[in-house]
Amino acid sequence: MLVMSKPALAGASAPKQKPHWAAAPGQGNIRGMTPLKPVIAAVLSIAVGAATLGAMSAPQSLPSSAGAAYAVRAGRLIDPETGTAAASQIILVRDGFIRDVGPDVAIPAGVEVIDLSGLSVLPGLVDAHNHLALTYKMEPENNVYYLTYVLDSTALRAIQAASNGMQMLSAGFTLVRDLGNNGNYADTALRVAIEQGWMPGPTIVNSGIIIGGMGGQFFPTPEMAKDHDIVYPEYLDADTPDEIVKAVRQNMLFGAKVIKICVDCKSWGYSVDDMKLFVSEAGRAGLKVAGHVQTQEGARRAIDAGIWSIEHSGALSDEIHQLMAAKGIWRVGTETPFTPYRGSERAFDRTVEGLKSAYARGVKMAFSTDADYYIPGMTRGAVVLNFLNSWKAAGIPAPEILKIMTVNGFQVSDVWDRRGPIRAGFPADFIGVADNPLEDIDALRAVSFVMKDGLVFKRDGVMTPEAFLHAGPVNGWRIR
Repeated sequence: MLVMSKPALAGASAPKQKPHWAAAPGQGNIRGMTPLKPVIAAVLSIAVGAATLGAMSAPQSLPSSAGAAYAVRAGRLIDPETGTAAASQIILVRDGFIRDVGPDVAIPAGVEVIDLSGLSVLPGLVDAHNHLALTYKMEPENNVYYLTYVLDSTALRAIQAASNGMQMLSAGFTLVRDLGNNGNYADTALRVAIEQGWMPGPTIVNSGIIIGGMGGQFFPTPEMAKDHDIVYPEYLDADTPDEIVKAVRQNMLFGAKVIKICVDCKSWGYSVDDMKLFVSEAGRAGLKVAGHVQTQEGARRAIDAGIWSIEHSGALSDEIHQLMAAKGIWRVGTETPFTPYRGSERAFDRTVEGLKSAYARGVKMAFSTDADYYIPGMTRGAVVLNFLNSWKAAGIPAPEILKIMTVNGFQVSDVWDRRGPIRAGFPADFIGVADNPLEDIDALRAVSFVMKDGLVFKRDGVMTPEAFLHAGPVNGWRIR
């Protein structure tokens, strides 16, 4: 989250099984307790397993997807990767996954046919920087998120995140990269609930708590920081190598799928060596590092350290863009548009010039918003879609914007090899719009159909979430 850009304006649960390492009563146990050495071995195996499973694992079918089968007739099937469209295609879906795609796919008997012959069908959209468990408002906190954090509990924010997630899904966003400011791991709770099939929502790639030097983005008093720990859980303090390693491991333990750091939230910021340690420690579990950047010097250090993505674009100059392009570092710029409810013409002009600069220099870019505020009369998804205005103002062609919102989004989220494309073997995540977004990107503002994990979430412009609701089972005991 960028503080400077926030002005005031069907199945039963599986039976519990005894772990393989639990000894039978009488085999060296004290009143049936497990011997200490096997427990230690189990804990160590869990830690190793967590390190290898930290990254997003292969998608699995939702419980409610089992047995669900559809044949979707697409009037126009959009491939954002190539910027092309194919007419009269059939997408065969079963058990949550795409099984076949093409013009002459045989439709098995008894499969429900969904007629989208009047629509353009395309992969779901990606917002590569949002905060679903943060919604600051004019009332009562005067759009000051410091107060939101004090007033709203993590439990309440988790429920609000569930609502925001469904609003995003309804707007066509089937994946959200959720980058902190989510209380005490409300982002993990949301991801787990969606993955377990308890509720509908986009795929979540979450960071857990943002890691920064003492204070994070806050500037607390000594009493509030040291006596009351006011910074936690919005930020994890990490100022030494040991603290950096511990903070990364804490986030991974509690379910992070990407690590986010404050590169330069304080004037001293993290050094190149500090950030290299973040990158190496996160990399042990297959995770990438996203860096919140506010200064050109901070951006240079992040680039030198080999960070995965730079979040926010206010400090990114032509020179910085050139360096990013040379090293393949992602620009997740959160390009706020100028609207009646937010922004200024001067700031918007800078934003547009920055987009033009990055695009001209071949920087890898992702559609991202930092849209963590409430606008009366608008859903979170509608607020996010207004960020199209920035990309259009920069003169970027519609096919390129669409690729940035889909292909690039899945790539920066590090899931492109297992989720995103409309191809056989991939999860059935796609949307339908009336017009052709390759010609007019504003076609994305009117999403009338959404399929997520092989279940219909929205049809004829109406959300139909009931198919997703499921009380269990838990997909494995490593639930996070």
